[in-house]
Amino acid sequence: MTVAEIRARNLSIPAPSQITRPALAGEKETMVLNMGPHHPSTHGVLRLVVELDGETVVDVAPDIGFLHTGIEKTMESKTYQKAVVLTDRTDYLAPLSNNLSYVLAVEKLLGCEVPERATVARVLLVELQRIASHLVWLGTHALDLAAMSVFLYGFREREQILDIFELVSGARMMTSYFRVGGLAYDLPAGFDAAVEAFLQIMPGRIDEYEALLTDNPLWIERTQGIGAIDSEAAIALGLTGPGLRATGVAWDLRKTMPYCGYETYSFAIPTATHGDIYDRYLVRMAEMRESVSICRQALQRLRDIGPGPYMTSDRKIAPPPKSEITQSMEALIHHFKLWTEGFKPPRGDALAAVESPRGELATYIVSDGSAKPYRVHFRAPSFVNLQSLPHMARGHLVADLVALIASLDPVLGEVDR
Repeated sequence: MTVAEIRARNLSIPAPSQITRPALAGEKETMVLNMGPHHPSTHGVLRLVVELDGETVVDVAPDIGFLHTGIEKTMESKTYQKAVVLTDRTDYLAPLSNNLSYVLAVEKLLGCEVPERATVARVLLVELQRIASHLVWLGTHALDLAAMSVFLYGFREREQILDIFELVSGARMMTSYFRVGGLAYDLPAGFDAAVEAFLQIMPGRIDEYEALLTDNPLWIERTQGIGAIDSEAAIALGLTGPGLRATGVAWDLRKTMPYCGYETYSFAIPTATHGDIYDRYLVRMAEMRESVSICRQALQRLRDIGPGPYMTSDRKIAPPPKSEITQSMEALIHHFKLWTEGFKPPRGDALAAVESPRGELATYIVSDGSAKPYRVHFRAPSFVNLQSLPHMARGHLVADLVALIASLDPVLGEVDR
């Protein structure tokens, strides 16, 4: 049975007797194997149905859904503010990007103005999140190709970023720090020093990673010319993020469709030309350098702005300050009703898209005028990018599949939702 036949049958799992068939006259015999869903190189519970001619990949079909949790449907039963915590659980390696896309969509529905201090803090934190996510990609990608040192070094720097997130939100991963209208609470004392210390060392650390990999002949042999895709095919398949920019297309929502004031920051969009694994590696490495630059600019802006509001002043959206709650019964009642009943955006819909570490992440929300969303849908980049895997894998060795999956950097929580 071929992969095409399995795909036509909605990827139903074949019985063992159906896996192979006798070769027809003039036809090579191929073999269909399962890779995953329990496989360390699939970066999650991903099953690949791989058709092989010897060790050469004839076709491959991703079989997804093993991590489906029904997050979009669950959000329909939560108030808009309470639903923020669910967005962390899609792309769990970049939860702040998911928070941001969601709250921007709700703020569009409400026509809500966010204080400048909160907007700048959002930019700074999502860029730190981008670096942290890319460090996980770099470490696991290198580990998949037997470069263990890079894995350890990458997680060393990621720990510093997670320490900053813990300082800010009390959590290292599922931060739920952004709120509709601003931030959950103000940036704490010590935040400036912690970020500055990280930004001082990070450029040198990126140099270390590149010294280990960029000119390494083994790394080059395993990545150059493997899984190449041109810009036309990438666009047709909906590829976004570093995978698209590696083909030479300078499409980055922070530049092409700016949000959170990104148009006021100075940074470049790294691109490459060959669209192979090596170029995707180079693009992400350059992106980390650009993110460090954006973080420096945002940190300086926070210093210039100084202390100030971090949440909208609209009391229909934001709860009263805690200082009022302890002094006023009306403020306590307002706080209670806002968190139990929620606010009610007008009827309509809104779409907000951000540039996550994996590509174009969009949140679409439909409001029926109640305190809970009628419909929420995420345009998850990992889900869309994964469909380019068959196009990239055909004709390569099965061992290259490991490198190909890592180069796409999928997060299966985001794929399956």
